[in-house]
Amino acid sequence: MRYAIDSYAWLEYFMGTERGERARAIIDSPVHEKLTPSICLAEVYAKSLRLEGEAGTEKRRTFMKSNSAFIALNEGIAVQAAKLDVSLKESVKGWGLADSIVLATARSTDSTVVTGDKHFEGLEDVELI
Repeated sequence: MRYAIDSYAWLEYFMGTERGERARAIIDSPVHEKLTPSICLAEVYAKSLRLEGEAGTEKRRTFMKSNSAFIALNEGIAVQAAKLDVSLKESVKGWGLADSIVLATARSTDSTVVTGDKHFEGLEDVELI
């Protein structure tokens, strides 16, 4: 199975929380293909940099890169994300453009989003941890 790992799942994984343990089952599995939207790298990197400094943050980035493929935001994903953003902001309170980019990335790669973010609750192609 192919998964798009959201920043929420990565952060829970790195913190070793109960939700992180559920993400670990996917992230550490050699069976699953794991992708990370580039915006999630930015979110995880920024949070880690504030908390751990550059050396610890680089270790996290290296780990993410060795355990998933980074998927860059391209024109097709950007257009799909914009359409999702307009549509979902009407029905999901607090929905953000970053959420749209994650979902568009997952859909463009035939992936399931792995997240604990409640904004994704009830959406297709999502596995909540």
